[in-house]
Amino acid sequence: MQTTLEILTHPLLSDVKHGFFTRKGGASSGLFAGLNCGRRSSDQSDMVQVNRARVASAMGVAAQHLATVKQVHSADVVTLGDGDDVEKVREIQADGLVTARRDVAVAVLTADCQPVLLADAGAGVVGACHAGWRGALGGVIEATVAAMRQLGATDIRAVIGPTISQRAYEVGEDFMDEFLAEDDEYQRFFSGGPAGRPMFDLPGFGLMRLRAAGVEAEWSGHCTYSDPQRFFSYRRSTHEGQPDYGRLISAIAL
Repeated sequence: MQTTLEILTHPLLSDVKHGFFTRKGGASSGLFAGLNCGRRSSDQSDMVQVNRARVASAMGVAAQHLATVKQVHSADVVTLGDGDDVEKVREIQADGLVTARRDVAVAVLTADCQPVLLADAGAGVVGACHAGWRGALGGVIEATVAAMRQLGATDIRAVIGPTISQRAYEVGEDFMDEFLAEDDEYQRFFSGGPAGRPMFDLPGFGLMRLRAAGVEAEWSGHCTYSDPQRFFSYRRSTHEGQPDYGRLISAIAL
């Protein structure tokens, strides 16, 4: 079994410890083969625990200091302060985490949605958010940026990690209408697909929201759907008739 982790990094965040972890190097098997870090998946819980411990080690923090939340596609963000219990934070329903603590890594789980890692190294503040289409439209990106600014961040940089690309993201007319009801300008994130249905540019939308919030931002360029050897994908698993799917993890620390 391969035990070497594959960790994608980006030069925009080179002054902080960060990583977009692929599925390689994990202890899980079967549908979840590799580094499945989803505690709410139907994978064996001890394997998920091993995988998360490997991530924590790679991030240079104790296993109990890998901080995640119970993601629900919301715009809610948790600020992890000194003395906060990371185990209790894991049970909070939210989709963003920010901190100025140096003994923790904040992380999000994804399987097509956008993992966004953010940092102002000079101010000593980092953040992570889970931004699927619903969360991104609902404002989770802006809420994460605002929470970081509350901690003193002024020069925030962000990277969107592996996510589903436009060429793999066919949606319905109702989906597109929900975006256009908020702003007609969002039409530019949709194009016609091979079946005549809209194709949505999720990372393009995420970059627009980040930049509009005053954040320098880039996308890693990796498509989760199109690379099954490296990435878990909810949509690919659904198309293949699989009963469940693994979750990728993306983490950042000071």
